Amino acid sequence: MSGLSTNQNKNYNLLIIIASIAIPAVVALLYFAPKLHVEGSFFKVLPLLNAVFNGTTAVLLVIALLAIKAKNIELHKALMVSALVLSSLFLVSYVTYHLTQPNTHFGGDGMIKTIYFIILISHIFLAVIILPMVLVTFSRALTEKFDKHKKIAKITLPLWFYVAVTGVVVYMMISPYYQ
Repeated sequence: MSGLSTNQNKNYNLLIIIASIAIPAVVALLYFAPKLHVEGSFFKVLPLLNAVFNGTTAVLLVIALLAIKAKNIELHKALMVSALVLSSLFLVSYVTYHLTQPNTHFGGDGMIKTIYFIILISHIFLAVIILPMVLVTFSRALTEKFDKHKKIAKITLPLWFYVAVTGVVVYMMISPYYQ
């Protein structure tokens, strides 16, 4: 793959830029767009499914780190692709839920509410930042620019891990308030 043309590298960069702008924009619009109000218990399960996707992604990231430290490149690749697939499924599920269900508001008070919002805001902020970082990290692996891949992966992996773990924490904190 190292023989990718400059045009192919530019195509990756263009796709990364488009996705990095479009996905957060769509997610932000979900909070202002009218809901489709689709009934069914399937949609009520999506927040739990999202937490499972996030928790599993976090575990895969840790195992992938251990695999690469052990120089098990094939296992590392498989785990990282699996983490990307789970994060993508999370995104589809998250958008589906927020298109069809009313917004849920945190019902706690006092210090717990402050803690919740600190975790939530850091989660959202880093989720926006981590998207292009994950895509750049993957594109560098795909183009076999392993020196550049390794350099950004050292930053991407812990941030991605934090976003995945805080996704589970946010779910656990808000789940008593789902309708």
